[in-house]
Amino acid sequence: MFGFNNRVALVSGAGSDEGIGFAIATALVSAGARVCVTATSDRIFERAAALGCMAHIADLTDPAQVAGLFGAVSAQLGSVEVLINNAGMVQTGKHFHAVKLAEMTDADWAAHLALNIGTTFHCIRAALPAMQASGYGRIVNIGSVTGPLVAIEGASAYATAKAAITGMTRSVALEYGRDGITCNAVLPGWIATASSNEAELRAGHATPVGRPGSPAEVAACAVFLGSEAASYVNGAMLVVDGGNTLIEMKGAF
Repeated sequence: MFGFNNRVALVSGAGSDEGIGFAIATALVSAGARVCVTATSDRIFERAAALGCMAHIADLTDPAQVAGLFGAVSAQLGSVEVLINNAGMVQTGKHFHAVKLAEMTDADWAAHLALNIGTTFHCIRAALPAMQASGYGRIVNIGSVTGPLVAIEGASAYATAKAAITGMTRSVALEYGRDGITCNAVLPGWIATASSNEAELRAGHATPVGRPGSPAEVAACAVFLGSEAASYVNGAMLVVDGGNTLIEMKGAF
């Protein structure tokens, strides 16, 4: 049901073979897209070798490296037609600790925003001109329920950045819809990945479906929104959390 017809797709944040980005790239390759995966470390070449696709190392917080990434994709595959903005939350070599807002340093605040919304902004800005020129584009932003719908103590900067992704998604959808470009967001809840800790996995088991989600389940939603079939879905926020945000009386029974 998904239409890709050899479309060129770029998936950011695909370095972990147990992560959402890699699952999305796997699904896109299977659906017939020509895919480039990107991350900040050379392990991305292992992921690309497993998929049989292109890889490129880039720190997407740096606009110059983003420009280099899009230039490399254009030269090897053609202009990006499907952009999956998955980078954020975790980056090789960077570690964040839970801290309440008043105790957060300026540097940590800036780093969270750069990683979780700056990367998305830089990639969308780089992708739009070619999408406008061709009259076709699919942009899918991987956000989170944290920020737009719920909050976690000690994660105010992360929540702020992920909430900002929803605002950017709606803005791009409004501004570029008439150019044949759609922009939507997927908001995952508790998903079992290599970066999940024990508390997060326990929280996943407390959802209405009784388990954490899988990267493949998020990928299925992202691939639909990135396909030709989703031509009239624009500015949408698709929650993928097993119904966790439906629970009002958490821990009451």
